[in-house]
Amino acid sequence: MTENIKIVASNRKAGFEYTLLEKFEAGIALQGSEIKSIRAGQISIQESYVDVENGKEAWLLEAHIAPYEQAGKHFNHEPRRKRRLLLHKKQIRELWNNVRIKGMTIVPTKVYLKEGRAKVEIALAKGKKAYDKRATIAKRDEAREKERAMRVR
Repeated sequence: MTENIKIVASNRKAGFEYTLLEKFEAGIALQGSEIKSIRAGQISIQESYVDVENGKEAWLLEAHIAPYEQAGKHFNHEPRRKRRLLLHKKQIRELWNNVRIKGMTIVPTKVYLKEGRAKVEIALAKGKKAYDKRATIAKRDEAREKERAMRVR
């Protein structure tokens, strides 16, 4: 059975700013107007992050989901409200322990629709130093030059 996945938003800056260690798939608890906005591609996760409260619940913070225009002002949602992530207790505990003990952070990397449901891919991440970022840029430029050379031949 093939899964029907449509990527709606991605956080490309996360791969540059952080070393992504382990990835998890989480559902998002949404209101009706929010899922309609996500299906229309009206979501940004560039500044967002995940917070785990006391090892019990995970929350997606600072993700911007634009208000759905067809919904009336009474039925619409707040664009930057905190949204609960749907994870297993074991996964939440693992994230909590890594963030609390090892000094890591949790960043969302993608938001996608999987079989009609909104999912977010979150990653356990460790911040990169400036020299790590420069090495990443150098590696990317080198790969681009190689690709260009191969096309010329």
